[in-house]
Amino acid sequence: MALLLHLTGIDEAGWAKGFREAMPDYPVVTLADTFDPAEIEYIFVWKPAPDAFDGLVNLKAVLSLGAGVDALLEHPALPDVPIVRFVDDELTHCMSDYVISQVTMHQRLFTRYSAHQRAKVWSQLYPPASHEIAVGIMGLGVLGSDAAQKLSAIGFEVNGWSRSPKSIDGVEVFAGDARFDAFLAATDILVCLLPLTEETRGILNMKTFKALRRGRLVGGPVLVNAARGGHQKEADIVAALKDGTLGAASLDVFEIEPLPRTSPLWDIETCFITPHIAAISNERSGVTYFSKVIADHRAGNPLRNVVDRGRGY
Repeated sequence: MALLLHLTGIDEAGWAKGFREAMPDYPVVTLADTFDPAEIEYIFVWKPAPDAFDGLVNLKAVLSLGAGVDALLEHPALPDVPIVRFVDDELTHCMSDYVISQVTMHQRLFTRYSAHQRAKVWSQLYPPASHEIAVGIMGLGVLGSDAAQKLSAIGFEVNGWSRSPKSIDGVEVFAGDARFDAFLAATDILVCLLPLTEETRGILNMKTFKALRRGRLVGGPVLVNAARGGHQKEADIVAALKDGTLGAASLDVFEIEPLPRTSPLWDIETCFITPHIAAISNERSGVTYFSKVIADHRAGNPLRNVVDRGRGY
């Protein structure tokens, strides 16, 4: 019995030390160690290699470092065992921090004032009050629900769109494909926190942008994407920012990462780019969370936050 760490592109030493301290009576091994694959009961993964699961005949669960599991579900040799995703208060808090910072930046028209500063122009544009702006959040899971509640608490009108009906205080929820257009028509700042599935791939496109409400923000409606690059069609974002369909955008994720230097997004003044840092999985909280998952499961309790493979999240 053992836990295997398989973290491609991440220094495993700190994670291994943390898990060994948290679970002193349970073996923890890394790819650099000599181990018997048949002894592995749990594998903690990030971007697993093609042979990551070879020989793991007694595997009980796959533990995913990432909150999103779309890439993991595409692994050709993914075992038929439960997948546990990372749900963490600190990660959730960081995501809400990012969303709030971008929403308030756009609501206060900093996109315009930034350009005015560079041009040394004194132009008094008066931003609308928060209660005059509707933020539409696509995806009402743990991350989306927290961001929605916090935005509502500071005065924004908040709409939410999800696959199935939800009940969130202070949030008007639109559920299902039939309500998508109504959701967009009531939204000034669109925030994407959806899981990436075949149904949501490419959903941030010109058709979606043209359906957003106009007239509340100087320059037009705004896009904020902190979910997955696969949600967006970047050619459409470029076109929408240039022709005024979108007034501005904040993008933390991209179709190709790192974002190629040749991407036209870099040169658009109203496009704000961050390098996939909206919410980073924290080593300390990750060790605490997954060591508790393992301890509880070994004690006979059910696994928490198990991925529904049919839904993709």
